[in-house]
Amino acid sequence: MKKTIFYAAVIIAITNCCTVFAQASKKSADAIDIKVNALLAKMTLEEKVGQLNQYTSDKDATGPVSKSSNKLEEIKQGRLGSMLNVRGAADTRIVQETAMQSRLKIPLLFGLDVIHGYRVTFPIPLAEAASWDLEAMELSARVAAREASASGIHWTFAPMVDISRDPRWGRIMEGAGEDPYLGSLIAKARIHGFQGKGLGNLDAVMACAKHFAAYGAALAGRDYNSVDMSDRLLWEVYLPPFKAALDAGAATFMNSFNDLNGIPATGNSYLQRDILKDKWNFKGFVVSDWGSIGEMVAHGYAKDSYEAARLALTAGSDMDMESRSYIGNLTKLVKDKKVSIALIDDAVKRILRKKYELGLFDDPYRFSDVEREKKELNSPENRQAAREVAKKSIVLLKNDNQVLPLSKNLKTIAVIGPLAKSNTDMKGFWSVDWDNDKLVSLYEGIENKLGNTKLLYAKGCEISDSTQTGFSEAVAIAKQADVVIVAVGEAFNMSGEAKSRSNIHIPGVQEELIKVLQATGKPVVVLVMAGRPLIFNWTADHVPSILYTWWLGSEAGNAMADVLFGDYNPAGKLPISFPRSEGQIPVFYSSKSTGRPSMNDKDIVYKSAYLDLPNSPKFAFGHGLSYTSFKYSDLKLSKNKISQKEALTATFTLTNTGKYAGEEVAQLYLQDMVASVTRPVKELKDFRKIMLAAGESKTITFIIDKEKLSFYDQKMKWGAEAGDFNLMIGTASNNILLSSKFELID
Repeated sequence: MKKTIFYAAVIIAITNCCTVFAQASKKSADAIDIKVNALLAKMTLEEKVGQLNQYTSDKDATGPVSKSSNKLEEIKQGRLGSMLNVRGAADTRIVQETAMQSRLKIPLLFGLDVIHGYRVTFPIPLAEAASWDLEAMELSARVAAREASASGIHWTFAPMVDISRDPRWGRIMEGAGEDPYLGSLIAKARIHGFQGKGLGNLDAVMACAKHFAAYGAALAGRDYNSVDMSDRLLWEVYLPPFKAALDAGAATFMNSFNDLNGIPATGNSYLQRDILKDKWNFKGFVVSDWGSIGEMVAHGYAKDSYEAARLALTAGSDMDMESRSYIGNLTKLVKDKKVSIALIDDAVKRILRKKYELGLFDDPYRFSDVEREKKELNSPENRQAAREVAKKSIVLLKNDNQVLPLSKNLKTIAVIGPLAKSNTDMKGFWSVDWDNDKLVSLYEGIENKLGNTKLLYAKGCEISDSTQTGFSEAVAIAKQADVVIVAVGEAFNMSGEAKSRSNIHIPGVQEELIKVLQATGKPVVVLVMAGRPLIFNWTADHVPSILYTWWLGSEAGNAMADVLFGDYNPAGKLPISFPRSEGQIPVFYSSKSTGRPSMNDKDIVYKSAYLDLPNSPKFAFGHGLSYTSFKYSDLKLSKNKISQKEALTATFTLTNTGKYAGEEVAQLYLQDMVASVTRPVKELKDFRKIMLAAGESKTITFIIDKEKLSFYDQKMKWGAEAGDFNLMIGTASNNILLSSKFELID
């Protein structure tokens, strides 16, 4: 009885606390709205339009720069609301001082592409997604926010939450892979990391969910290309991570370069007005991607920049990044009665509200603190965080002969390959450039790890040319070693924006180098460093030990050495399927059965299959090995039937049956067996990442409720339908170890 009273008291206290917090938040928001409205009443039309205008610094441009004769003078005139690519506490203060010379002294927002770290570089986002570790990804964004905010930055153009199933698309490296469930959880983690305890805190930056929407489905994997898809595909696969970002409190959204079903996203009212601002009630603001408002002319959607400005603002795009369409045309559009002042005011209010929330009106220079910047940037704590996240991002693809982990007592190790001593490539694309940056190469990481082992080195070949003149030296070096470590992959500028590739095989003659090294008979370990899934079928078939290390950032070499020598047991899982050939693309795990399903890779006669290639990927979504082994057993469902208002629990035992402590990512997949709309053969609906000591067992529980069983029906209404479901648990999408069926009843 006493316990009941105590718990009731706790619940009441928590409820009261939440109520007080909600009331305080509303009061704060109301106070800001009063200030915004008062300031808006003082603004001229030209000053309002200025707030909707964003320029880049000419110093570190990340796109095609539009020339401007005198940006500082325009800032003094109040004709600018934001700048991007201005960084550093000193430089942002100087530019902000110029803004304070304007009539109304409205502070500028400083934005920057802080995609995977600021001063300290973390793994590329796709690599971090392979960790399946939400806390690690939140930490990565948190460190980036602390460093960036200390350098005068208010706003990052991240996270990119685009789902993509086409590794030819260069920007796949910025996202979370192919799955909307995993992508949604990662979106939330990154938003929470960037925005911390909330805007107004000195270590928080505004996050920006991009690119709205469906950019990851660009036709043929070609950047900036068109997208054509059904509403069903849009709502079930491509929109969920954006809704998750909004629910997590994302301050801003960025629209995308692509047209969607014939309407450029920048001028798409369905996306920006109907969905984002009306249905989802988004209160932040939308920024265009670089120049995308003006690019509607090239799309053939707008006659000129005057028309483009009208279309974009009417559709809900609040701020013009770098196209100069708003600053040059909106005033005239209002005077010509082509754009209502109400639309202008709404966009301006959204931007001013964020400036108030950041505290910039109280102190425009509060983020431009040189002393804080010195203490925060590149701190040992931040570099250690980068190392931890990098270790978690590595995926062990194969370890057939148990060569890994390597002994630290080996006498001689050969480190070979064009990426073995590379520092620059470790940072990956979309990283912030620094003078005298310290990026740890693989060779340096191994050198740091070992004491008495002799290291031999040969480059072997370049990354992308066809010269094999270095092969003989590499073979000679390999023959002298106890084990051969080979580093191959992409240069840092081979994946990223405008880096689409029709051929995603390991470039150049790198795989030929692997062949001659494998032929020496020495134990060979291959590390693949890249920004996307690459194709390396010969290596995958013939080399027993392969690590996919992506681009891991500042501490890349140290993290790789930690994994190679067993100081960290790899637990990464692929967030995207790896194709066998470009001809398979798109290949993804959550496909439909079709009326003539192929039951396996040999079942091809009059089936939905290739004659010359298996349907299955080379490496499946969710795949990733460990130095230890795990047993899944004793699956139990709490019920075999549930109603729409009930939930069931699925429990099973996970046991570490190997000799190393290690983490396992146990994955839950569901299949709706028969529905009014065909459903995928399986969909990820939950996962757990569990650390187990050697010999240890734990009971793992998954909860399945109506939400996990719901989908959009024929009328695009969200809900669950009565019927049979297949529940599957395993180590990967293609390795289901436990399964059971249950029924949902009305």
